[in-house]
Amino acid sequence: GPAPVCPLSEKPTRSLGVCLRPSRTPTGPPVSASLAPFTRHPPAEVPSRCIFQVFVPFVRLRLSHFPSDNPRMGTLIGVYLPCLQNILGVILFLRLTWIVGAAGVLGSFLIVFLCCTCTMLTAISMSAIATNGVVPAGGSYYMISRSLGPEFGGAVGLCFYLGTTFAGAMYILGTIEIFLTYISPGAAIVEAEAAGGEAAAMLHNMRVYGTGTLALMALVVFVGVKYVNKLALVFLACVVLSILAIYAGVIKTAFSPPDVPVCLLGNRTLSRRGFDVCAKVQAAGNGSAPTALWGLFCNSSTASSSCDPYFVQNNVTEAQGIPGVASGVLLDNLWSAYADQGAFVEKRGAASVPVPEEERGAGRLPYVLADITTYFTLLVGIYFPSVTGIMAGSNRSGDLRDAQKSIPAGTILAIATTSFIYLSCVLLFGACIEGVVLRDKFGEALQGKLVVGALAWPSPWVIVIGSFFSTCGAGLQSLTGAPRLLQAIARDGVIPVLQVFGHGKANGEPTWALLLTALICETGILIASLDSVAPILSMFFLMCYMFVNLACALQTLLRTPNWRPRFKYYHWTLSFLGMSLCFALMFICSWYYALFAMLIAGCIYKYIEYRGAEKEWGDGIRGLSLNAAHYALLRVEHGPLHTKNWRPQVLVMLNLDSERRVKHPRLLSFTSQLKAGKGLTIVGSVLEGTFLDRHAEAQQAEENIRALMGTEKTKGFCQLVVSSSLRDGMSHLIQSAGLGGMRHNTVLMAWPAAWRQGDSPFSWKNFVDTVRDTTAAHQALLVAKNVDLFPQNQERFSDGNIDVWWIVHDGGLLMLLPFLLRQHKVWRRCRMRIFTVAQVDDNSIQMKKDLQTFLYHLRISAEVEVVEMVENDISAFTYEKTLMMEQRSQMLKQMQLSKTEREREAQLIHDRNTASHSAAAARTQAPPTPDKVQMTWTKEKLVAEKHRSKDASVSGFKDLFRLPVSRRNQSNVRRMHTAVKLNGVVLDKSRDAQLVLLNMPGPPRNRQGDENYMEFLEVLTEGLNRVLLVRGSGREVVTIYS
Repeated sequence: GPAPVCPLSEKPTRSLGVCLRPSRTPTGPPVSASLAPFTRHPPAEVPSRCIFQVFVPFVRLRLSHFPSDNPRMGTLIGVYLPCLQNILGVILFLRLTWIVGAAGVLGSFLIVFLCCTCTMLTAISMSAIATNGVVPAGGSYYMISRSLGPEFGGAVGLCFYLGTTFAGAMYILGTIEIFLTYISPGAAIVEAEAAGGEAAAMLHNMRVYGTGTLALMALVVFVGVKYVNKLALVFLACVVLSILAIYAGVIKTAFSPPDVPVCLLGNRTLSRRGFDVCAKVQAAGNGSAPTALWGLFCNSSTASSSCDPYFVQNNVTEAQGIPGVASGVLLDNLWSAYADQGAFVEKRGAASVPVPEEERGAGRLPYVLADITTYFTLLVGIYFPSVTGIMAGSNRSGDLRDAQKSIPAGTILAIATTSFIYLSCVLLFGACIEGVVLRDKFGEALQGKLVVGALAWPSPWVIVIGSFFSTCGAGLQSLTGAPRLLQAIARDGVIPVLQVFGHGKANGEPTWALLLTALICETGILIASLDSVAPILSMFFLMCYMFVNLACALQTLLRTPNWRPRFKYYHWTLSFLGMSLCFALMFICSWYYALFAMLIAGCIYKYIEYRGAEKEWGDGIRGLSLNAAHYALLRVEHGPLHTKNWRPQVLVMLNLDSERRVKHPRLLSFTSQLKAGKGLTIVGSVLEGTFLDRHAEAQQAEENIRALMGTEKTKGFCQLVVSSSLRDGMSHLIQSAGLGGMRHNTVLMAWPAAWRQGDSPFSWKNFVDTVRDTTAAHQALLVAKNVDLFPQNQERFSDGNIDVWWIVHDGGLLMLLPFLLRQHKVWRRCRMRIFTVAQVDDNSIQMKKDLQTFLYHLRISAEVEVVEMVENDISAFTYEKTLMMEQRSQMLKQMQLSKTEREREAQLIHDRNTASHSAAAARTQAPPTPDKVQMTWTKEKLVAEKHRSKDASVSGFKDLFRLPVSRRNQSNVRRMHTAVKLNGVVLDKSRDAQLVLLNMPGPPRNRQGDENYMEFLEVLTEGLNRVLLVRGSGREVVTIYS
């Protein structure tokens, strides 16, 4: 019926004709919408008049889901026959007999078995991947890239593309070889000029004809791919008929072997292109006359002419080239007969009289010679392309009725069929054909006939014509498939330089990709030798298969929830075995080609990693990284960190402006200079408000921070917190940033330059409370003052100093920071200077020597200078009358301890640091005790540590950087006096320094003195360009021990 008239607020559906109210319509897609693509039939209860309305959108959906003209192909037509056509081809007809002759039946059986096992294991892995969801166009590239990530996917996809392209060149060369050698030898354009030049002339002819054939095939593919697909079954029929003719010929040899005579001189095979009669003389009238063979070996046809010595000493005999399957020739062909280039093809066991010092193959003597040096690994490389083509089914997954059922069954059945054909052909060729005929690659002993053709029944032309058309078809298929593969890679956008090849004609045909494919294919044709091109494409296919196996093994071992293949007959050990076999075969075929192919893949991988677009495909490499990170985090969780492994793991506190942009970007520059990409960096920031109200702004702020981290090349993590107050947010970050053992131990923040301004009354309070939080959390604190004057990563200091003012021993952090900074290019040319403050009555010379010794043992190079000040000028740095310098002098004297005491002392430091973790919780419940400065241990402290009571203080010295509470007025005046005096000394020595590092005193316990504390720090650092205030965590961070 007609669609109902609905109010404006309601929308009619297209199929069922009902009105849906917006208030009742769910925001997400309904379940029925998710199931719609898998619905086959309309429900039975729908009335017949409604079926059309329901079915039309369904058909439209099905056609868009399956872009092929025929989306109903089953296993046989869609997978089995295409795989069969792609696997069987040129090597079977042109090279398998020669491989059997050279490697022997056993060696050839091993070669075929290895290659077929490799493809079978790969097919099992591929079936698992292909049935784990829908595989769209792109086939193997899609499977690998979605399983291993864009870097591996792009690298292996391009390798597979190059392999397919070179396969096209190999098929075209095979087509031309069949045409020029067996169909029309007189069609050669280039003739041999000198003796022995036939091989070179043949290569030139291959280049000329191959280029023309390639241009013709590319034109056919460009004009209409549909014609190529329609002819595919015709080409497959040619292959099947040819194989059936071979089997028929083998059966016929059992009771009626064909008459295929082979002429031998001694034990050497003769080429029958220049003579007919296999004898030295023949009857003529009442006497005898020399034959044409005599004329080839002698300089005249008379009996007294000068002849070749070997011709004179040996008899000419005729042997049966195809004795038949019942002749027992199999035993003679079991073992290998590898030969060097130019060697004679000799019959084993035949009588022969050797001639000394003979020039091998000299002149135009009609011997059959080995055209290349043969050995096992070479034959593996030449044979392997004959088992490729197993991806043909997965490439057509969109055209199949049930891809997840058809791909495994069709592919594995096709490999089983072709493996049987190859293995049986190896045995049958060895059982039927004489060894010298097998090793005669171009059939010269058979008057230039194809060796397999001589075995076939009813006629050799069945094989010749069949193999010609099958290689033509395979070449066309390669030129059709390779551009589409390149187009799929280009459209994925993982390799920016290839994006132009993603475009094509209006109907989507890849024109530019076809052009590039033809150019690469031409390079293979210019090589001109089938035996040289075959190992090249073997490498690329083997690399592709290796990564298919790796993808399956990785997904199985990681047990990702999405890994649910319908194909159940797989195991990670099979995939791992297949991957190992592929890797081994690569180096067996040709180690230098293997290295070259891996270099190409590596370069593509690094290019995609460097320039490619970021893709998140849920790949296995990401899962592997997560598993490795989880394992590593669990490992570093156990036990405290040893002093030797300490490095600043930095939490960078960033402030954001009203537009949620970073106020001080140079803070990130300084972070990357300090870290140089090593260790943990967490970039934290706080937004004031509630998360529900400001989550969108938080996302934008996080994106801004990440963008700035990329610009400044800061490698780390971003953590943004939305909190009701800035104070609480910063406290939360200090407490909870990081994960497990990967937690920060150092906080880096900028000095609040506007702390005096009235519009930000709480800025200095937040700052002082953050200092207190870091102290409570036993974390080091770095405060960068005048941070906007700090250098960017692109700047370079050609000269200058990094000055360290070492007033309190903070565990060595002051020493370590300049060393880390000088590892970066910005600070590399700066010199490190260490200033320390002494009383007038101290032994400054001895103190300088002790400090130099200490630095020498720390393996840090720096200039040392001792600055003398009156005790009253620096009394604010002490709580009692005794100066810090006395304690530091004692620390330096520890260098004179005995070795046993030193080791005991180091262990005590380590144990004490370990114990501080467990004691932290107890301390929070007890009343706050004065913090202790972590001093380096001396003999006196070692004794005191053993005998001290629990209630007594650890040492007689309070925190010298704690500002006192009592007699506040006098102490404020004294502190300002200290700040002014110390600032004057620092300015005098370090005014021109590129960076000044200063000990940062702790805040007062009484919060009423916070503002005076800020004034003290301001006065202390006044007039300096770049200042880094450092407050150590109280733990040793450098050690003199290895």
